[in-house]
Amino acid sequence: MDYQTLTLTITDRIGHITLNRPDLRNAFNEQSIAELALAFDELGRNELVRAIVLAANGPAFCAGADLNWMKKMAGYSDSENRADAMRLADMLRTIYTCPKPVVAKVQGDCYAGGMGLVAACDVVVAVDTANFCLSEVKLGLIPATISPYVIKAMGEQAARRYFLTAERFDAKEAHRIGFVHEIVPAADLDTKVAGIVQALANNSPNAVREAKKLVREIAGEPVTEALLEDTANRIAVIRASLEGREGVASFLEKRRPSWLD
Repeated sequence: MDYQTLTLTITDRIGHITLNRPDLRNAFNEQSIAELALAFDELGRNELVRAIVLAANGPAFCAGADLNWMKKMAGYSDSENRADAMRLADMLRTIYTCPKPVVAKVQGDCYAGGMGLVAACDVVVAVDTANFCLSEVKLGLIPATISPYVIKAMGEQAARRYFLTAERFDAKEAHRIGFVHEIVPAADLDTKVAGIVQALANNSPNAVREAKKLVREIAGEPVTEALLEDTANRIAVIRASLEGREGVASFLEKRRPSWLD
């Protein structure tokens, strides 16, 4: 597909999706939402891709919703508003459930809906100069569509504060509350992300896919007999899988597993 709001490349088994509206601080509209959903679906289905990096061009990572799009939404009917919100919700779910691990490379400020994009990723690395803000209530809105992912990422207590105050907070605070995994100087951002991506690419593709699914489906569940049976079944199935057998055999035989060839 000929993407207009982002770029998509694959290099050394790593997919790169880069927001590319720097003049608009990578704010998204209906077109960029559709293109993000398509891009993640495309890379998620590509068997050659081991991991995906979500990045952005320009000084800002993502400023949230495009102002022109917001002006357009002001005239929407109730049904149009619901349909529009569901398109954003579906795009975020596509990132969150993508079978490939996704690393957010945050090179600049990340506001409102942009925080939803980041929260839907698996690993987040940000420059130490980045600022974050859930600014919706300043506009009389709420961060509803992004809330499932942002609350999972920063926790309920932090969400209580930042959803309600719309305060801007820095990368150090984002790291403290768990929204960001790593903060680094700008000069080290590429190296840090490359190291994480390489670690992901070195692992069993099937095991990484199933481990991502495991966290998504088990987190927050009560420890019941059904849960124990479910987890026991998961490890039994993966032990018997081709990559499971190959991984154990290569370890015992002190050789590279076949997925690295």
